[in-house]
Amino acid sequence: MIGRFIKGSIILAILFGIALVGAFVYAYQEVKVDANQLIDYRPELSSEIFDRNGKHLAYVFKKRHRLYATFDELPPRLVEALIATEDTRFFEHHGVNPDAILRAIVADIKAGRFVEGGSTLTQQLVKNKLLSSRKKLARKLKEAILAIKIENVLSKEQIIERYLNEIAYGNNYYGVKTAAQGYFHKELGQLTLKEIAILVGLPNAPSYYNPRRHYKRALNRANAILYRMKSLGWITDAEYKAAIKEVPKIYRTSLTQNVAPYIVDEVLRRFKGKLGDIRTGGYKIYTTIDLEAQKAGRKALRYGFERLMKRYRENPKKTSLNGALIAVENRTGDILALVGGVDYRRSAFNRVTMTRRQPGSAFKPFIYQTALDMGYNPASKLTDLARTFQYYKNGKRKVWAPKNYERDFKGFITLREALVHSRNLATINLVYDIGVETIRKRLMLLDVKNIPKDMSIALGNLAISPLKMAQIYTVFSNYGHMIEPRLVSKILSKENAVLYETKPKEILDFTRPEQAYLMTSILQDVIKRGTGKNAAVKGIELAGKTGTTNDGVDAWFCGYSPSVTTITWYGRDNNRPIGRHATGGSVAAPPFAKFYKILLELNPDMPRQFSVPEGVYVGEVDGHKELYTKISPLPKGGTGDFLDEGFVPAPAKSDAGNSTAGVSSAPGGSVEAEGMSSSSEVEMIPLEGEPDGSTVDRNDRLIDPLHPPKRPPERVDGDSGSLF
Repeated sequence: MIGRFIKGSIILAILFGIALVGAFVYAYQEVKVDANQLIDYRPELSSEIFDRNGKHLAYVFKKRHRLYATFDELPPRLVEALIATEDTRFFEHHGVNPDAILRAIVADIKAGRFVEGGSTLTQQLVKNKLLSSRKKLARKLKEAILAIKIENVLSKEQIIERYLNEIAYGNNYYGVKTAAQGYFHKELGQLTLKEIAILVGLPNAPSYYNPRRHYKRALNRANAILYRMKSLGWITDAEYKAAIKEVPKIYRTSLTQNVAPYIVDEVLRRFKGKLGDIRTGGYKIYTTIDLEAQKAGRKALRYGFERLMKRYRENPKKTSLNGALIAVENRTGDILALVGGVDYRRSAFNRVTMTRRQPGSAFKPFIYQTALDMGYNPASKLTDLARTFQYYKNGKRKVWAPKNYERDFKGFITLREALVHSRNLATINLVYDIGVETIRKRLMLLDVKNIPKDMSIALGNLAISPLKMAQIYTVFSNYGHMIEPRLVSKILSKENAVLYETKPKEILDFTRPEQAYLMTSILQDVIKRGTGKNAAVKGIELAGKTGTTNDGVDAWFCGYSPSVTTITWYGRDNNRPIGRHATGGSVAAPPFAKFYKILLELNPDMPRQFSVPEGVYVGEVDGHKELYTKISPLPKGGTGDFLDEGFVPAPAKSDAGNSTAGVSSAPGGSVEAEGMSSSSEVEMIPLEGEPDGSTVDRNDRLIDPLHPPKRPPERVDGDSGSLF
């Protein structure tokens, strides 16, 4: 009977064992899906945005800020400290430590509740990544099964790598690399033994041991870890004593601090829906921004804003006044600085890329360039006399009687002086003489939207962004070639493979280099003695144009040096007037100058003089020197020769006998007129042959140089990085 009972018990035990093994095998197979999350480990990683020189601008992430560190990046002391603290027999067990579990069971029975876990490093990784932290028997069983499963697939080094990248270290720092940079502003290889001990002690209770809030606790926890390492013989007594005395510096500045928020927002906007989620892919995004130029732009824009606050006695925290600045490298189109507002914390709206404002007289140079390319010369005489126009709006007859800002007229004035002093009447009469449609067709080449169909085109009556103004002004600064502004140069994957790359893209040959230089010469005079005198900077040649709209609603300065094009704009977000006597010359020109002064301090070797292209000559008209080209010859009675270096055109006198030198004005810009239309995309064929106003193509057909036939754009390898 007893033998039969024993035999039955043995059979029952065997069956129970078989069932237990079967259940374990079944459970082992069932956890495959869960285990794959750690085996094929692809955590969400923060992306980093850099400037053109590799300087950090910001980290971007979705919920968790995590930087990834491979096992090779982990200092040996870090691995030793982790194992000494969390799992001394890590390299001996296979996922579960029976001795630790037995000790935990005894402790739990004595306490009558779960007080000790007995988990290995692998089990902790499983719990943090795959399971809840609640101490239940079912969860502990699944944790053990998963740990064994993972140990059979991954190496010990891979498990440590995953553990140190998955664990939270407080302050939304996930992964030890993130924590090292956040708390100590150091790479892992630069950490001291005491700093390593602080980091190893954090995952146990990140909030309790947070070194920013509880520095003493963090040091005490680190000292305990150091003592454990010394007890195991993993560090020497001398190393222990030296580390105990160390008092590491903890940085309170957030690692995620964004030093160029308008740039970061624009990058995220540009790549929304591309390359997956840009905030979780661990990408390295290299922009064209120069961080020092960006800081200079921010400082210059703030300088102009503070002048306005003082001038109009407004509260900076309550004012509706704001501004924008963009600087572009002439040759490449690289955006060096982009400041979308005076204070990002008050308004994240990017006024460089997202606003459309009337440019006023800042648009005049494109009309004058059209005239030059039609055969006008800077010394050509324009009519500076009043002219009245009538038009109909909603069936009602209306009269438009434009005036000069100075409320006077000069009779006849040279083209150079008309633009230098921004004479509205001379410009309007020029448009009338050339023809609105002729100018519209030419300006359509710039891909500017809603160009007016009426005479208001003369005063910049259209809506345009500072970004677009920067693009079209490269027509002058880049010697006739319009360059597409770009913000991102390349994007690398977390494995450092190039995923996306842009190249500078020339999108239009608007005019010849020598013709563009004629305009540069005139715009230099705008700064030397015209409406833009406040934009002058000693030691560097600058060219540019003021812009002011009706009632001083918008104030612009658009200009360039031999290497950088810069647009500054100020206005109110509610489209109300800026204030009394607010002009482009008084409001936007001073911060433009401030920006270039800072640039010169940062880069004393930047180009300071405009180069003169071939085909530019110097002549004499009415006793004054003037430039000319084959396309823009001197007026009748002028004599010419080759251009000599150091040429400075003298201010001419009008036929009415009034000298225009020294006139400082900023004209009104917008007018009440109907007729807005969309522009078409046209690319101009470079002019070749004799510059007599026309040329001949291969089929001997006459080509109008101002309205050439379309041609397909040149293929460019890679995206141009356009923001439009």
